[in-house]
Amino acid sequence: MNLARYCLTSATPDPGKTALELVGAGGALLETWSYGSLTRAVLSVAAGLRATDLSPGDRILLRIGHSSDFPLAFFGAIAGGFVPIPTSSQLTASEAEAILADSGARMVLHDGHTVLPNAGSATLLGPEALVELKQAKPGDFAETHADDPAFLVYTSGTSGTPKGVLHAQRAASARRPMYSGWYGIGASDRLLHAGAFNWTYTLGAGLIDPWANGATSVVYDGPRDPDLWPDLMTDTRATLFAAVPSLYRRILKYGAVTPASFPDLRHGLTAGEALPASLYREWRERTGRELYEALGMSEISTYLSSSPSVPVKPGSPGKPQEGRKVSILSELHDTPVPVSGTETGLLAVHRDEPGLMLGYWNRAEETAAAFRGDWFLTGDRARTDEDGYFWYEGRADDLMNAFGYRVAPEEVERVLAADPQVQEVAVTAVPAREGVCLITAFVVPALPGQLDADRLAAHAAENLAEYKRPKVYKVLEQLPRTPSGKVRRSVLREGH
Repeated sequence: MNLARYCLTSATPDPGKTALELVGAGGALLETWSYGSLTRAVLSVAAGLRATDLSPGDRILLRIGHSSDFPLAFFGAIAGGFVPIPTSSQLTASEAEAILADSGARMVLHDGHTVLPNAGSATLLGPEALVELKQAKPGDFAETHADDPAFLVYTSGTSGTPKGVLHAQRAASARRPMYSGWYGIGASDRLLHAGAFNWTYTLGAGLIDPWANGATSVVYDGPRDPDLWPDLMTDTRATLFAAVPSLYRRILKYGAVTPASFPDLRHGLTAGEALPASLYREWRERTGRELYEALGMSEISTYLSSSPSVPVKPGSPGKPQEGRKVSILSELHDTPVPVSGTETGLLAVHRDEPGLMLGYWNRAEETAAAFRGDWFLTGDRARTDEDGYFWYEGRADDLMNAFGYRVAPEEVERVLAADPQVQEVAVTAVPAREGVCLITAFVVPALPGQLDADRLAAHAAENLAEYKRPKVYKVLEQLPRTPSGKVRRSVLREGH
């Protein structure tokens, strides 16, 4: 089993059918890739990479922005038997360097527009090399197996250090329950995704699943003002649209939206953040379209959702997709004891789930700690109701959700604490309004009452991706702590 081959050939699409459209401002068509041309280009990249000094299974760090080069490099690496590492174009040099060092990547493939790490002993290939890779003579898909590594993504760890999540070749086919359990997708669909390629949400919902169903993926590369999206959905004839709840909220606030808008759209898809019931109702009322939510994570993709076959209960992400083994375990026992009735507990997925990661990269102890017996703990708390719907009740740890990205407060705190004007700092996500939380830094200045917040924000901008940076800075005389000295983030959130 090879993930790239599964995505590009499992639906046996007509080679001449459009697989990928890249559109710009005003819906202008910039690039069109048929399934035949896309497959050839992917196999060219695969062959070109095989001609280097890489060995099968070697990691390749991708520093490529939002262009067609990203999917060609990502799927080309997998097709060649290598392990790509997608990264956000927003990462700073130090953040990218940390991932490079941790992953042991042998190569850095970049487009000339992203910030680069110090490559060290890794081979650095830029835009010219990308052109040469795409022009290589196409080869064959690597004969990998279901449990062989396919790709490595980095996510925030509870320790504040990003950790690699290693996925197997089977990860794509394991997403089948989502086809009817969330999307309701078919070969005639045109799916427009609003996210960046490096994000697992976009990789899956924007590329892997449309192609595995012979559908067309529509990718937008242009200004991202919220009022542009209604016309963009219309101009691209999108039948499905995927985004985070915060973008749907901004579309409703700034865009001209009526039931006559985007006439080809059947329904919207949302994940990455909890969907407030009020936002769902407003979208439903103003557009006349359904909005189906899914709950998932980098380690497994989505496993709970509503869909055309699972009616929405506003405020709930839905039910387990068909075939998924999901449970809620007691928070009071070390052994996996399912809770009863509507009791809140720890949301868990069975280790037999084929979409579950192979493990955390080079973190055997942390991988083992994520399980209770045969159950993988997602880190989320939830309950069920009498109809089998799940209700999200927040995180069991301190990880923050910043517009769909999970961010560890410790990582942000470590950067801010390096500024000499900071004596102590604690970071947490503080509710701003319903469904919106802002990363907030609570700072104890080194000199009482003196803090240059602009200087501190500039320091954060040099060392943190934009989505990790605090949006609010507040000065405190001291941080609230437990008797054992641990910062009480809940007090900061509640007393902001």
